[in-house]
Amino acid sequence: MKACIITIGNEILKGKTVNTNFTEIGRMLYFSGYDVYRGMIVPDVKEEIGNAFRSLAGLCDVIVSSGGLGPTFDDITVASFGEEFKIPLVLDKETLLTIKRITERRGVEMTKEREKMALIPEGSTLIANEVGTAPGIEYQKESTIIFMLPGVPVEMRSMLKQIESKIKLKDSFYAENSILIQGIYEATLAPYVTELMNKHKGKVYIKSHPMINKGGESALEVEVSAKSEMLETSKSTVAEVLREIRSIEKKIKS
Repeated sequence: MKACIITIGNEILKGKTVNTNFTEIGRMLYFSGYDVYRGMIVPDVKEEIGNAFRSLAGLCDVIVSSGGLGPTFDDITVASFGEEFKIPLVLDKETLLTIKRITERRGVEMTKEREKMALIPEGSTLIANEVGTAPGIEYQKESTIIFMLPGVPVEMRSMLKQIESKIKLKDSFYAENSILIQGIYEATLAPYVTELMNKHKGKVYIKSHPMINKGGESALEVEVSAKSEMLETSKSTVAEVLREIRSIEKKIKS
């Protein structure tokens, strides 16, 4: 099954903020059995956010977005989503009460900007924010489940754990491992990688990452990943291919 990721925020596009949310969401999705089919980064612009959701809905089984759920003027993910799909926003009374309790506890004023965080697309299911204020949102759009999470990493991370158990596939298990090879160029190993990929006929994916070790010598991190209906099968396939790569390494160096 396919998953897509949307990251929202001008701060990411201009390079001020490193997109760690994408990394964590992608890892969760892969280890939950999905293929991450597409990732998009869009600015805090209503049309761009709406277009991102529109272009991915139906294309992916799961969409996870992060960013744009807070109280500021440019936190417009929910409004953009609702407008794009003509879904009215409704005030969630329980969320509003929670926000009021938080503001009272902090001794700050209850403003319209804070109330905005209690507006959700009609028909949504809320994802509890265990460390912040704005709730996450789950919405079923035909065959696609959409999750809207906050951009603050600690808040996003707490919600990611909540949705992981819900969407994890029961018949698709991902495994990966890697080894470090010293003194061999990527181009030298490349033909052998192609042979292994053909030999295992789509059961594994092999990716080499070239680097230079401390001594200035060429080195490769070779990563092998596999997916199957059983976790042990995926793990054993990865282990088998890594052993084959070690044998190839010895052959090249002999």
